[in-house]
Amino acid sequence: MRVTHGKRHTRLYRIWLQMKNRCFNENGERYKDYGARGITVCNEWRNNFQAFYDWSMSNGYSEDLTIDRIDNDGNYEP
Repeated sequence: MRVTHGKRHTRLYRIWLQMKNRCFNENGERYKDYGARGITVCNEWRNNFQAFYDWSMSNGYSEDLTIDRIDNDGNYEP
């Protein structure tokens, strides 16, 4: 059974998709700067938008923020 979260058309959902695209889509425009360098998305978020959403909401997400990594060579993770 597939459970939907109803957030597919939100900015945060697009951010999550783009983050994964940079890390896993070898044909993606930005893959060379992320996935090809070994940057990945943590297991908690990789296939679970709701987990990413919940973490974002509990850590101060707002529409004017972007996602970033503390370590330029590090992974996307809490």
